[in-house]
Amino acid sequence: MTSPDRSHDAFLDPLRRRLLFAAAAAPALPLLSACATTGSAGDGPAAKAPEWRLGDRWTYAASDGFRLPVVWTETREIIAAGADGFQLRVTQKGPTVDSTRIEHWPSPGQLRSGALMDNEMRSFTPVLPRFEFPLAAGQRWSLFVNSLNPATNTTGQINYFVRVTGWDKTTVGGTTYDTLGLRLLIRLDDETFWRTATECNQLFHYAPSIGGTVLEERDAQYFEKGDMRSAIAIRAQHARFELTEFRRGG
Repeated sequence: MTSPDRSHDAFLDPLRRRLLFAAAAAPALPLLSACATTGSAGDGPAAKAPEWRLGDRWTYAASDGFRLPVVWTETREIIAAGADGFQLRVTQKGPTVDSTRIEHWPSPGQLRSGALMDNEMRSFTPVLPRFEFPLAAGQRWSLFVNSLNPATNTTGQINYFVRVTGWDKTTVGGTTYDTLGLRLLIRLDDETFWRTATECNQLFHYAPSIGGTVLEERDAQYFEKGDMRSAIAIRAQHARFELTEFRRGG
C-alpha cells in the first residue's frame, strides 16, 4: 500500500486523543481463567505476510461486558482458498451466544467483507488493510474506506487508523509468543440524529508464528447527542479474545 495520507492526520487527532483517553480511564479488562501477560515493546525485524492454508483454525476464549460479561468460544477457520482469496468462517458458541459469519479476505491482512465490531458485517471499497504486511515497529497507516452494511443496505464511510507499537512477548494459556502490538482506532459509519458514530479502540497482539492474533482487547463507545452537559457516553463494547488453540491446515 502507498504511504499513509497525512492529510487525514488533522482529522484523526481528536479521535485518537478521545479514544486513548477513554481506554486509559476504562476499568481493567476482566481476566479469563488463562492468564495473559506481555513484556515491554521493542524494535525487531519486519513480519512478512503469513501463508494461510485451507483448514487453518484459531480458537479463542472470548468475553464482552463488565460485571457479568457474556462469554463464548470463538473459532476462526479458513474454509476456502483460491485465486480470489480466502473465506474465513467465524463461529461463536456460548451459553447465550450462537452465531456464524463468513468473511472474505483477498489476501492475508486485506479484508473485503467482514466485521470490525461484534458481528456487524460490512463490505469495503477499496479493500480494508486490517494488517499491512510486512509489519514493522513504528509503522502506521490511516484511510477512509467506503462501506456497505448488507443488513440495512446502507452505505457510509469508515475512518481507520493503525499504529504498530513494536515487538513483545505475550503469554496466553501457558504459551509465550513473539508478538507485534497493533493499536487500532476506528470510527464507524453508524451515526444517527440522536447519537454519534461508534468509536472503537482496539489492541491486537499478532504472532507471526501462527499467522494471527493471540490476544485482542476491544473497547468501543458512542455518545448520545446533546449539549456538553447532557451528552452521555455509552460503552458499546468491552471485549477480550484470548487464543486457546491453533491448528495448522493442509
